[in-house]
Amino acid sequence: MSHTLILNADGGPLSIVPLSAITWQDAVTMEWLQRADIIETYSDWLVRSPSIEMSVPAIMMLRDYAKMSRTIKYSRYNVFLRDEFKCAYCGYDGTSRLHTLTIDHVTPRHRGGTTHWLNVVTACEPCNLEKAHFNHMAPIKKPYVPDYWDMVERRKKFPIAVPHKSWIEWLGWDPKLVAVKR
Repeated sequence: MSHTLILNADGGPLSIVPLSAITWQDAVTMEWLQRADIIETYSDWLVRSPSIEMSVPAIMMLRDYAKMSRTIKYSRYNVFLRDEFKCAYCGYDGTSRLHTLTIDHVTPRHRGGTTHWLNVVTACEPCNLEKAHFNHMAPIKKPYVPDYWDMVERRKKFPIAVPHKSWIEWLGWDPKLVAVKR
């Protein structure tokens, strides 16, 4: 699990989708190489070497601004997020039961359809089985290539677990949707 939130030099997270968090080992390395400043540490978590002892960073801010790519990578999870974890055919909400959701090709692969943003949608298992390799069902909403800010807005509608309470103020998430778990 990643325990350190990385902020850009302007104070915002490097990325929300996916969340810009790194392991504590990488955080210690960044501090040692003076690439980032520690904003907040874990009060109950120390790491030791033969020569130094330090608290593990919870939040770090880069010293230099990093320009980030705002392209959303195609992945199963990102397709689900784009479609808000709802079946594109019947509207079934699979938010609490992700294992019941599948990826469906609007134009079946055996009919020349490929796996890319514009040809895949979220489908519940019954709809995916009913549609099978036919074209007799059309999605309620047409698939599209999401942009970064659209995905950030969608992601912030769902709960998130963070390892330290200090992350809450930097993420801009509704505090009711944030659980602190280490």
